[in-house]
Amino acid sequence: MAIALTFMFFLAGIICAKSEYIDYNTTARISPDKINVHLVPHSHDDVGWLKTVDQYYVGANNSIRGACVQNVLDSVISALFEDKNRKFIYVEVAFFQRWWRQQSKTMKVKVKELVDSGQLEFINGGMCMHDEATAHYIDLIDQTTLGHQFIKDNFGQLPRVGWQIDPFGHSSVQAYLLGAELGFDSLFFARIDYQDRAKRLKEKNLEVIWRGSKSLGSSSQIFTGIFARHYDPPDGFTFEINDVSPPIQDDILLFDYNVEERVNDFVAAALAQANMDKFIHYVNKDGRVNALYSTPSIYTDAKYAANDKWPLKTEDFFPYADRPNAYWTGYFTSRPALKGYVRLMSGYYAAARQLEFFKGRNSSGPNTDALADALSIAQHHDAVSGTERQHVAADYALRISIGYIEAEKLVASSLAVLTDSRSSTGQEKAVTKFQQCPLLNISYCPPSEAVLSSGKSLVVVMYNPLGWRREEVVRIPVSNEKVIVKDSGGKIVESQLLPLSNGTSRIRNQYVKAYLGKLPSETVKYWLAFSATVPPLGFSTYIVSNAKPTDPSSVISSSAVYKSQGSTSNSIEVGQGNLRLLYSADEGKLTHYINSRNQVTASAEQSYSYYSGNDGTDKDPQASGAYVFRPNATFVIKSESQVQLTLVRGPLLDEVHQQLNPWISQITRVYKGKEHAEVEFTIGPIPIDDGIGKEITTQITTTMKTNKTFYTDSNGRDFIKRVRDFRTDWDLQVNQPIAGNYYPVNLGIYMQDDDTELSVLVDRSVGGSSLVDGQIELMLHRRLLHDDSRGVGEVLNETVCVQNACEGLTIQGKFYLRIDHLGEGAKWRRTVGQEIYSPLLLAFTEEDGDNWMSSHVATFSGIDPSYNLPNNIAIITLQELENGKVLLRLAHLYETGEDKEYSVLTSVELKKLFPNKKVK
Repeated sequence: MAIALTFMFFLAGIICAKSEYIDYNTTARISPDKINVHLVPHSHDDVGWLKTVDQYYVGANNSIRGACVQNVLDSVISALFEDKNRKFIYVEVAFFQRWWRQQSKTMKVKVKELVDSGQLEFINGGMCMHDEATAHYIDLIDQTTLGHQFIKDNFGQLPRVGWQIDPFGHSSVQAYLLGAELGFDSLFFARIDYQDRAKRLKEKNLEVIWRGSKSLGSSSQIFTGIFARHYDPPDGFTFEINDVSPPIQDDILLFDYNVEERVNDFVAAALAQANMDKFIHYVNKDGRVNALYSTPSIYTDAKYAANDKWPLKTEDFFPYADRPNAYWTGYFTSRPALKGYVRLMSGYYAAARQLEFFKGRNSSGPNTDALADALSIAQHHDAVSGTERQHVAADYALRISIGYIEAEKLVASSLAVLTDSRSSTGQEKAVTKFQQCPLLNISYCPPSEAVLSSGKSLVVVMYNPLGWRREEVVRIPVSNEKVIVKDSGGKIVESQLLPLSNGTSRIRNQYVKAYLGKLPSETVKYWLAFSATVPPLGFSTYIVSNAKPTDPSSVISSSAVYKSQGSTSNSIEVGQGNLRLLYSADEGKLTHYINSRNQVTASAEQSYSYYSGNDGTDKDPQASGAYVFRPNATFVIKSESQVQLTLVRGPLLDEVHQQLNPWISQITRVYKGKEHAEVEFTIGPIPIDDGIGKEITTQITTTMKTNKTFYTDSNGRDFIKRVRDFRTDWDLQVNQPIAGNYYPVNLGIYMQDDDTELSVLVDRSVGGSSLVDGQIELMLHRRLLHDDSRGVGEVLNETVCVQNACEGLTIQGKFYLRIDHLGEGAKWRRTVGQEIYSPLLLAFTEEDGDNWMSSHVATFSGIDPSYNLPNNIAIITLQELENGKVLLRLAHLYETGEDKEYSVLTSVELKKLFPNKKVK
């Protein structure tokens, strides 16, 4: 029976240099009666990290890092041509695709022969080696699809092995969805908690069967290999550029002849767990072990052929620590603006592809390709993770913005065609010019601000990318307070004016100038909020116009504004629907959550704190940085004076405005028609004039008895049970009771006791935990002053500069919370979670008179008007491909046992989903 060991070699240059004197024998294959050492030369080309993607590829900026991917590929391919026994695996398709496009037809033919023969093999096959903690599963699917499509189109093959050797922890979604469900035979990775690795090494359990999904069980488990050390080879056998490993010297006439010594070293390394031609030649001549050029696929086949049994692994591999005080849990939150931008554009990309499908793909018009490429490389494990250098983060954001501009044109042209009543075929030239507002989150939207002031009416088209009908309150900034809103039938819609907070106005001016180089031309005082109903996979149209003297005075309500100070009551009630929040009048704090419909009443508080980042000057030099979260102390953020609540009341929603200190404020919204609270926080610039880095958190505290237990999602899919200070696979030695209990949160986090459950959903990846029973904590922003010595070599201290004045980054984001009876929270988490990921897409145009509705298509649904997708099914992808075929992906949103009503098998009627298409 073969015993197969594997060494993973990182080659940044050529595989080997051919000797002019000796013909080395590299023909070895697996030997059934020996220990087989699989030598796997592989790429590890970061798609951006210390340098940008372009700089890595062409070898620019080598003062930062000496790396040139095109030279790696040139030299590797050349070395493979020289010896048919040599093998190489390539991982990052974003780079290989560039290289491929630069090759001649003759070279492409030769490279295809290398792939066909198995000398060159694509492993993983995504555009990048993606992060597994802070990326959403839809993004992971999309970036993998792009890479696999390239490989299939050009080589007629698909990868069969997962290769996630550098991400900082590993998710259950990676195991089942991007492993077994993808068709992979095996999955390999390197980074694993140091305590976990030590136990597995001792018990020889580094190879496992990983069953990542409770719902799919054994049908989606995968053989998984964990490297015995890092993704580099044993000490002394690296042979990197500038490496000190002694080369094998086989000229017997020279004094430093060392064949026997180096063979003994190699055999010893093999038994404990390149100039590679020489090693294969002399090691096999020695005969104690059998060394061969190999790939993970060959290794996997050998393992299956051995018919071994492996231990079962469930759940995931988070959090990851590489030493006692070094938990890599800070990057769950690092660079929150980039994380938010990636998530926002991911949802936009999904909607844009749908609209392109309904319009019909046009090879000569605008498309989503640039956005797809930009989002794909943004999933890299040093991109959305927030662990890259500042200029690289800016490069990722720039690429996404360029892709957005192109996709924005596609969305505008698609809506122009779909709203044009003359365009019955969907292909006639449309004339309507639609504008969109990518800075709407900071209350900047030129069409809604300017059109009304010119006396024209504003046409608002809202597209719903979800497969079910939505009723939501939409908010747009306006300059005029005397406006009315009408729906597509000409009926006046109830609306409400909300004042802009001081914090919102400051961000609007500061960041519009930072992004656009100029201040907004209009002065906006109000948000206009109104109720909208939008059909599934379709749009509705609303008209906003200046109110006429003949219009009833009740058509729009100006919010009533109250100040809490001086209140004679002990408590203040917010909310006019089923949900009401109670605040203490004297302290200005949330005290109770009450839902009159389901009779849930709970005490609940919300607060802010910060951790001072460890500077690494104590007996352990580990600092808190872009990767590592190592708190030094905890500080509750108390208001610098009595918190004055500003209450904004109206018929659609109530708002509570709170300014905790000069750099933290928030707005809590309670919508009349919803049963959850929406908290919009504004944090920054985080002060560092005291010389201390800070990591800002918020806590939601209840009296629930949660027994150290809480649940966090895996890449927005499954929820995994977490127990404080506990690991399923080993007895945890607790060194960092805070950082060691942090987990990635992409969709949400919840906790429960015998009666109730508290759920919190997020709008981007953050780190989260329950460090105290009955309490949920989220880390929202980080600004640090020391590097954590994990390679990035730069402090995580993001700033925004306007002209020559720079200040720390301000973050505006949202989280959502709800309390339910035990077992009833999943419906909200899954439904609203989809709505957060796929917000309504708003497009604006103008009209002079009242003829829009009569001359345009005012409402549209791409599916049968009598049909909604089942509530437990979501459309993940709806895209027309270049070959005219349509790619459709559907996802069941619920795990087995998650909800008594929706955790069931469900059918979808494709004919109603595509009423005007022929389904083969």
